[in-house]
Amino acid sequence: MLKRILLNWTPRYTLLALVGLFTTFPFLWTLSTALGDGGNIYAFPPQMLPTEPTLAHVEEARRVIPLDRFFWNSVWISAWTVFGTLLISSLAGYALAVMKFRGSKWVFLAVLTTLILPSELNFIVNFITVTQLKLTNTHTGVVLPLLANAFGIFLLKQAFEEIPAEILDAARIDGAGEWQLFLRVALPLAMPSLAALGIFTLVATWNAYIWPAVVLQTPDEYPLAVGVLYLSGTFAAKTRVIAAGTVLTILPVLILFLLAQRYFMRGLDGAVK
Repeated sequence: MLKRILLNWTPRYTLLALVGLFTTFPFLWTLSTALGDGGNIYAFPPQMLPTEPTLAHVEEARRVIPLDRFFWNSVWISAWTVFGTLLISSLAGYALAVMKFRGSKWVFLAVLTTLILPSELNFIVNFITVTQLKLTNTHTGVVLPLLANAFGIFLLKQAFEEIPAEILDAARIDGAGEWQLFLRVALPLAMPSLAALGIFTLVATWNAYIWPAVVLQTPDEYPLAVGVLYLSGTFAAKTRVIAAGTVLTILPVLILFLLAQRYFMRGLDGAVK
């Protein structure tokens, strides 16, 4: 019996381990490069454990560029983007799922169509809009075009559609209006999907580079993903310092995702159903 279990599961776990190593290799190599101070960075096979571990490269990166300010800029931009995306996506998803109206299917189809197009196609129109509103070089100009999220509307529409109609009908019989249904019934039941969308939006916003780089012109307003680019110019030959700045950019959102991944998986599971 034990032999059969080993024969069945060993190849599967071996394959999963290899896929996991392949997926995490870039981050592990960057982390080893940032914390190491000896050996050849480009040796083959690459060193996965840092030689002569030190935090000197991290301190040097923090000394040269204002990483703390970039960090808080990222927190500010990401927080407002997550809040606005959850607000707009939940309202639109609820309207499309529960409040049936003429043309709702076509509206939803139009929203889904935008998922096919690359986001870069919107940059010109969004930049012209931000310029006309005089929001260039502001965090508001970065956040505003990101709030209407087709994926978020789709995810929450699917979540609201999973709520049994009997629950909503019972609340209506008790005298609840649409706002009460939305706030007190639908939102609490869709909380896993809201958490999943929040995490997904946070990761995407935190790592966004092109759009913030287009809108923002003052370095003091840069988020981490844009600000760390200074390291590649200041330390063009110091790969370890650049790697240290990269690790500092990745770690906060990685830790948050690890802590909240169960909500992420539960929310996506509801969307798939």
